[in-house]
Amino acid sequence: MKKLTAIALLLAVSLSAFAQEEKEKEVKKGWSFGLLPTATWSTDNGFQAGAFGDVYYYGDGSTYPDPLHKISWEASYFTHSHRMRLYLAYDSKYLIPNMRLNASVTYMNDPLYSFWGFNGPAAVQDYDLWSNRNTGAGNHLNYYGMSRNMLRVLANVQGRITDHLNWAAGVNFWRWGLGDMKDNGVKSGDTKEYYNTDVTLYKKYNSIGAITDAEKDGGLSLELNAGVVFDTRDIEAAPNRGIWAEAYLNGAPYAGNSKTGLYSPYLKACAYFRHYISIPIPIPAGNPVFAYRLAWQQTLAGETPFYMIQNVPLLVQRNMISEGFGSSNTVRGLRENRILSEGFAWVNTELRVKLVNFKLFNQYFYIAMNPFFDAGIVTKPYRADKLQGIVNDAALVAFDYSKYVQYLQDDAKRAKTLENFQAVHNSSYTGTIYDASKVHNVVYSGGIGLKIAMNQNFIVSAEYAHCFYAPMKAEPWIGIGMNYQF
Repeated sequence: MKKLTAIALLLAVSLSAFAQEEKEKEVKKGWSFGLLPTATWSTDNGFQAGAFGDVYYYGDGSTYPDPLHKISWEASYFTHSHRMRLYLAYDSKYLIPNMRLNASVTYMNDPLYSFWGFNGPAAVQDYDLWSNRNTGAGNHLNYYGMSRNMLRVLANVQGRITDHLNWAAGVNFWRWGLGDMKDNGVKSGDTKEYYNTDVTLYKKYNSIGAITDAEKDGGLSLELNAGVVFDTRDIEAAPNRGIWAEAYLNGAPYAGNSKTGLYSPYLKACAYFRHYISIPIPIPAGNPVFAYRLAWQQTLAGETPFYMIQNVPLLVQRNMISEGFGSSNTVRGLRENRILSEGFAWVNTELRVKLVNFKLFNQYFYIAMNPFFDAGIVTKPYRADKLQGIVNDAALVAFDYSKYVQYLQDDAKRAKTLENFQAVHNSSYTGTIYDASKVHNVVYSGGIGLKIAMNQNFIVSAEYAHCFYAPMKAEPWIGIGMNYQF
């Protein structure tokens, strides 16, 4: 993060000479291309290699800074989780007269996907059980590991009702494949070491019925949504002022697995309110903006299948994936999909401050920072009847940690890790994995971000966050990608 900040400041200083002293009206015409390597890193997935970008077409410039057509894409691979992502999206308010069309195709393969359990704070975590290959030959534990692959095809449209008020409708098709970890192993001498797939939370939840046999391998879902959108933003990508609110129903008339006979229709309510307030402080690069989002989604009827519970329905996708609490889409600073439930509410607040703007190679740039604070709470637990009381996993109590303890003792630098591990895994360790009394605890986090924007639309984002809810604290979270979060 320090390196990224230093590079950004150096860029601002070295390129500020290109900024024109006379004010001129920004107008961009024709085509504009943004292309960057996906040289990022995250705690969940490791180093990301690949490329992503946006293609904008402004025509004669009369709609600038809104483009006539926008195409987004990504192709990338993550070294730690071995995740592969392929993404192609199209967005336009002008292809169909008086209507907005948003469509995308996404494929994602996660051979070492992390499943942390249901209902957030109630799912007691232990990061010492995550990606641990130091517990002895044939005894390598990744308790939160499973595999997942996903194909999603979606199309949403909006049409005008009155000024700033639109109707919205859409259809989303999903295909999921789930299973045990697909571990490539790590070479140790003449052999390879693999994770123990018999001791995982995924297997434990299946054994107690929290994940049913009919859905444990995945399935299909065909979702329909319909509602209204109120929008008074001056600029879509990074508004200076205005309101953006949505309320709609999202339901699946079919969600099932033809091989197992699973049929589980459901209906959700979704509401999002975003407000952007320009603060009249005379900064040359532009007034600061205070932005906040209030969000809620909850299942009203039926029950969401396990493979769909992480989905956060949105009419307009600002990022490739939009999933449960954690990572870059909801409460920053948590592990990816850390909170999964039938209902949850959250709030995001941030101050957006433009530090400098300049023109280079006939493109308009600005650099901004955004300190933020996020919080969230579970409003409706998922399958609480299957997880009543304190659920333990006897396999964890019986697991042999002696090799891992020896590994920690061999290096003085690991003394703190050893101390923390022994505080949890002492003679009274019960293998607790669920505590229903914590299900409605408020989770909160904070951090700061850095943005580099081209033509007010292509926005590269880097954010650093820390979880302040002690039971969920992990390594500081870093997210690097596209756009403001909301």
